[in-house]
Amino acid sequence: MSKEVIESDLAPAAIGPYSQAIAANNLLFVSGQLGIEASTGEMPDCVIEQTKLALKNLDAILKKAGCGPENVLKTTVLLDDMANFGIVNELYGQYFVSPYPARACFAVKQLPKNAKVEIECIAILE
Repeated sequence: MSKEVIESDLAPAAIGPYSQAIAANNLLFVSGQLGIEASTGEMPDCVIEQTKLALKNLDAILKKAGCGPENVLKTTVLLDDMANFGIVNELYGQYFVSPYPARACFAVKQLPKNAKVEIECIAILE
């Protein structure tokens, strides 16, 4: 099996020993994206802005691989607080359109950089 590293300058660089995404066997595996502004490395405190940026970063990586939200098969959404589920859901629903990808959503004790939201996905490459 061959695999290709996908990296976009329009999304923040990985903050650990991992790739932004890996393409293999017509699938794209996108690492979790935080709400970090790629150009500055800054992360706003607001869950709304973090969610918008996480989706923007996800989109930049998808586009670098030649696909978009319509190619996404599954997402995993990590939240630091389920109280934010509603607003994250609303913004998520503005980015993804029907038929929506499969999804899991979890509240976790803590996210990297004390983020409020992290989103990863698996997409099909066409």
